[in-house]
Amino acid sequence: MPLKRYGVLRAAVVDRRVETTGTPHYQIHLRAAGTDFRAAVNVRSQQSPPDLLYLGVEDFRHPILDRVRAFPDGFTGIESRPGTAAVDYIRGNLFDRTRMRPVPAAAPGPDNDLGDFLDHHVRRALGDLDARAYVFGEAWGPEAKADKVFGFRPGNGIHDVHMNQGNNGRFAGDDGVFQDGALLLHFPAADEWVAIFLAFQSQVWHTDDITGHRVPGIPSPGPAPAPSPEEPDHLVRIVAALVNPPGPAPEPESVTLLNTTPREIDLAGWSLTDRTGARHPLSGRLAAGAVLQVPVAPAQLGNGGGTLTLLDARGLKVDGVAWTGDQGRREGWTVVF
Repeated sequence: MPLKRYGVLRAAVVDRRVETTGTPHYQIHLRAAGTDFRAAVNVRSQQSPPDLLYLGVEDFRHPILDRVRAFPDGFTGIESRPGTAAVDYIRGNLFDRTRMRPVPAAAPGPDNDLGDFLDHHVRRALGDLDARAYVFGEAWGPEAKADKVFGFRPGNGIHDVHMNQGNNGRFAGDDGVFQDGALLLHFPAADEWVAIFLAFQSQVWHTDDITGHRVPGIPSPGPAPAPSPEEPDHLVRIVAALVNPPGPAPEPESVTLLNTTPREIDLAGWSLTDRTGARHPLSGRLAAGAVLQVPVAPAQLGNGGGTLTLLDARGLKVDGVAWTGDQGRREGWTVVF
């Protein structure tokens, strides 16, 4: 079943510990409004291949931050649906998943394993009294015992700080949409955000919109897929959007698509989906290497920030983008992705 207590923990970083034996985790000691918590971040998979996919994004920008900023210190439950601050690696267009790379849990030498990469960012927050960690995942506690890692009482914490859909085997029961884990670090002095995303290589990137289970018949693309009829990822790219055209509303918003393949693509049955779930159907044929500017009414791009997802005729995600209010409020300017 999906995660029972999904949400976000906002807290200051107090300590951290890197585990390299057993089922290793990167452990973070956090404190919020006088209450202690532990964030247990997986750095190795129990399934093969064992190395996790990792992406660290410095100067992270996304419209989800407008909601994240409003959270108080402590744990806040989040409803797993669109329109909230819930994280979804596939539907939220938070990052380009082809930028994720497999990283070993531990390796000799500095700055070359997942523990080192996490520690690089968390140590910075540890030295900044104003910095806050936002840990998305499933909460546990309070427990009637001391925390097993840092010893505080009562035990409290959050785990599943990774993608939580598209699993296989015994972990498929954890699947759900809009319940993925992530670690965001905010440094208020520069208003800088760092985002850390983790996934297991055994997970897939096309999942059912209701259950989060893997879509049957679609092979797992791995970190960097080669285009194929079965795997639609990035066959067509959303390369630009006129989010805020000049003139009074309703404005003629448009999106520019690029066929990246060496073959013509039939767009019949394809669609563009906005942040509200409204779909704009596509049609026609897009020649190899060609671009197409598409008027998107009644879909709404949103001057204050938004997301847009391209789906093929099977409803599978082909590409997705996001923009912030700072980009969307520039009247007449095209946002380039």
